[in-house]
Amino acid sequence: MKAQATLKDIARETGVHVSTVSRALDPNFRHLLTSEVVGRVTAAADALDYRPNRIALGLRTKRSMTVGIIIPDIANSMFPPIVRGIECVLEPLGYASIIVNTDNAPERENRLVDVLSERGVDGIVHAASLRSDEKLSRIESSGVPVVALNRSTGISSIPEIVHDESYGIELAMRHLHDFGHRRIAFISGPPTLSTGLTRLESFKLNCDRLRIPAESPMIIIAERFDESEGKRCAEELCRSGHPFSAVLCANDLLALGAIGALKKHGLHCPDDVSVTGFNDMPALEFASPRLTTIRVRKFEAGRRAAEILASRMEDPKKPVPDRTVLPIKLIVRSSVSRAR
Repeated sequence: MKAQATLKDIARETGVHVSTVSRALDPNFRHLLTSEVVGRVTAAADALDYRPNRIALGLRTKRSMTVGIIIPDIANSMFPPIVRGIECVLEPLGYASIIVNTDNAPERENRLVDVLSERGVDGIVHAASLRSDEKLSRIESSGVPVVALNRSTGISSIPEIVHDESYGIELAMRHLHDFGHRRIAFISGPPTLSTGLTRLESFKLNCDRLRIPAESPMIIIAERFDESEGKRCAEELCRSGHPFSAVLCANDLLALGAIGALKKHGLHCPDDVSVTGFNDMPALEFASPRLTTIRVRKFEAGRRAAEILASRMEDPKKPVPDRTVLPIKLIVRSSVSRAR
């Protein structure tokens, strides 16, 4: 069996010192060398089929060179672009990602945070946190940096990357209002999540701003951000007997579920009822009808979160933004028509 190449082998092949080889192969230090030296060392490493010993490196640097990424629903197509945004920053720095899925279950989230901590990850990007999470406070105080993504934790020491939730709901409501809708129902996300609560509060606020009659808004609270809950909530709306001409949904999965349930009751979108979503999941433009929604910057959110996490892992004392709010955009498609 061929012996695995070492740093000494590369140094002997290139005629440079072992420490120079080490710096050339480390994304965090190769900028200290000339491009010619880095090119020569990396070419020799490839030729010799060199593979770094991560265990030895971890013992030397006290780093595992792994990060944890916690997402709430691995089946939700919103999250792959977010993960790609994270990895486009961390992978070139030499970090490997451990992706875990909470299924939006608090007890599972707590267990997975412990699992990542026990695995010795150098940092965590958390996209599935609750509004109040004591577990994250303990992890943060133990010296493992955490960055919240997509949801707010309410913990001042944890930087967060969020979208302009309130303005997104305002844009969707004004769009419906412009099409003559005055009886607008709302399928809300769980208020235990910052996204659920913020979007719900924005809906209520904009009902007042647009002077929609107090008896008109109908609010149904979903237990989860998924299609089955969208169906259940739409069924509840239909059974309520209150007339409505539009349903504003707190995310796209709720909207898709609601459209299916409405159709079973003989209400077609958008001819009978207009429906909007939030997030702009991939491939929505191919749905029938094509869903009008609020676009969030998924890849950009992941990239920003990774940049902040990388900065904190490199230098915990270096200042980073406490809160980054990314802009949103109304995407008009065919699921909204004029109110009858």
